[in-house]
Amino acid sequence: MRLTQDISIEQQQKLLMTPELRQAIAILQMSTLELSEHVQKELEENPFLEVREEQPEEGEGDNDDDSDNKMEEWEEYFNDRDIGYTPREKKEEEKSFENFVARRPSLYEHLEFQLHIASNKEDDLAIGTYLIGSIDSNGYLCVGLDEVANKLNVSREKVDRALELIQSFHPHGVGARNLAECLLLQLRYYGKESQIARDIISDHLGDLGRGRLNKIAQALAVSVQEVQDIGDLIRTLDPRPGLQYSSSDETKYVLPDVFVEKVEGEYIVVVNDFNFPRLIINRAYESILRQPDSFSQDAKKYLEEKMGSAIWLIRSIEQRRMTLYKVARCIVDIQSEFLDRGVEYLKPLNLKQVADIIEVHESTVSRATTNKYIQTPQGLFELKYFFSTGVQSYGTEKVSSKSIKYMLEEIIAAEDPTKPLSDDAITKVLNNKGIRISRRTVAKYRQELGILSTMARRRY
Repeated sequence: MRLTQDISIEQQQKLLMTPELRQAIAILQMSTLELSEHVQKELEENPFLEVREEQPEEGEGDNDDDSDNKMEEWEEYFNDRDIGYTPREKKEEEKSFENFVARRPSLYEHLEFQLHIASNKEDDLAIGTYLIGSIDSNGYLCVGLDEVANKLNVSREKVDRALELIQSFHPHGVGARNLAECLLLQLRYYGKESQIARDIISDHLGDLGRGRLNKIAQALAVSVQEVQDIGDLIRTLDPRPGLQYSSSDETKYVLPDVFVEKVEGEYIVVVNDFNFPRLIINRAYESILRQPDSFSQDAKKYLEEKMGSAIWLIRSIEQRRMTLYKVARCIVDIQSEFLDRGVEYLKPLNLKQVADIIEVHESTVSRATTNKYIQTPQGLFELKYFFSTGVQSYGTEKVSSKSIKYMLEEIIAAEDPTKPLSDDAITKVLNNKGIRISRRTVAKYRQELGILSTMARRRY
């Protein structure tokens, strides 16, 4: 076999993900809050970016002389030294009422505070602190008591006493080792503990969740009504008491990215771009860049990179605004009946339909609707909410699955609790409304809504 080297010319077409294209895609996916933070960061790092100020009122005069003086100062600065990126000094934190809001204590801090109030014994404090440190965010103890006794070299009785002390703390039910113990601790605190309740929680909690009240009543030799009352009481308890003191960092704030209002019978779509400043190119730096002989090559390269980054950022933000407006406008036009009359009139819609109308790719529509919210006359919704599959009706148009789920909830809410409707009965009701749907689909939608089965919903 003979090996040879050869040179050939070949023409190919490739799609390259340039840094600018990645930036445009990332900005399109950002929510209003995320974009606001990104713009503030870029303003701090890129000298070519500046905020467009409001137009001066009449009588304030022009600032041309000041601009000329600043230009001369900048030119002297560039001539005297080389330019490289240096982070700006951190601005002094602005004084705001939000900076003085008291931080809510964590679960660990809340329990430790109660421990020092409840006891001043060294053993109780040492063991109690170790146990509190072993409680998870849900409020459950995640370590064995024998392990604690061996680790701290103390007796098991002292560990039991310390745990009993912690289980008397607020939130009630904290320090439990399982769900049953957590519920029993809460019943004991509220004074609602009984032998039947203890038996149901200890041995029949799974059957209670599945609505098998007759089975529990037969096993405990009590009436179904009594089991039902105990079940109602148990459902008022908190299975995860520790979450009352979850981290405040988990709080999520939703800011509408699009507003829709009806003005004189027509829906107006407004993209929410009021929360971040309008960006423009700094004229002083732009003029300096036009004089390449007045500074070094390193300074020139730095300025050109920053200039290109600033221009692409402004273009990407404008492109995001236009794309988001087109997508929202298309959704509003298609779902106008929903905006007028409610969820029952929501139409089936998918990404491809919107993409074809506004002449973009499906992935662009997907990115434009990710983590975006729209404020409508019917309330605040995620843009993804308006995309749903359809079920064939007896007419010519399909019915949205979300509309069917809404009707299913209304049907079940209006049923007689002593004689709840079966999935077959619900199917017939929907069929009478002109919706062609099977019993299996009704059962699927019911489970997705978290609605119990017929037997579990029955009230005795």
